[in-house]
Amino acid sequence: MLRMLADGTRLRLMWLLCHGEYDVATLARTAGVARPAASQHLAKLRLSGLVSAQRVGRRVVYAARGGHVRRLVRQTIYAADHHVSGVPDDD
Repeated sequence: MLRMLADGTRLRLMWLLCHGEYDVATLARTAGVARPAASQHLAKLRLSGLVSAQRVGRRVVYAARGGHVRRLVRQTIYAADHHVSGVPDDD
């Protein structure tokens, strides 16, 4: 799972998915990546079990898979932020 989050684009997509459900076009536009690239990253995230997908009409809507995944993504972002900014860890 952590290997999947090591890629900046996948981490941005996961951050968005931790805050709501989105289709590929919306995710691509919001994350600033091409739609085919977003689709490829979502496929990898889905295979790794980090993302779930649900068909809604003609669209597929993606979401972070559960509370454990959302917490993992948040903690990864916070740890990286603390490392870059020099803020001490929350022990």
